[in-house]
Amino acid sequence: MSAPAVSVDGTTTIGEAARQMDVHGVGCLVVTESDVLRGIVTDRDIAVRAVAAGLDHDEPVAKIMTTPTVTVDAADDIHAAYRTFRNSGVRRLPVLDGRRVVGMLTVDDLLMDVFRRVADLLGPVAWSVLEEPPGPRDEIGPRAGKDGKSPPASRGS
Repeated sequence: MSAPAVSVDGTTTIGEAARQMDVHGVGCLVVTESDVLRGIVTDRDIAVRAVAAGLDHDEPVAKIMTTPTVTVDAADDIHAAYRTFRNSGVRRLPVLDGRRVVGMLTVDDLLMDVFRRVADLLGPVAWSVLEEPPGPRDEIGPRAGKDGKSPPASRGS
């Protein structure tokens, strides 16, 4: 997850929210009031609910934020996050410790987790393939020995 999550309050203007997303390089902001989660505003919310709807950029994000917000608890394991993403269809989950937002988990974060797990699994396999290519020796030809020289051709084959 990314921590801390970038947050604004409900009175923040849509224009300022877009600037905050740009400055912080994020696609969503949590909307909080006294550190309590009230909603989430995404780049898609700005595009669809504000720009396409013709709202002024000086309107508050409270008008376009998504609420209630699907969340995950900081104590949950990664499998709970996978299930929540799968069941809800959202791409971003605020991570809560009690009622306080402590971070943001995205589908991209989970993809990186999957890639790391696959790399951990395939790393030793890939190295063993590099050291000992798969397949019968007859199909791939003679292998070089540790000294880099090919083994002598066998007689009587």
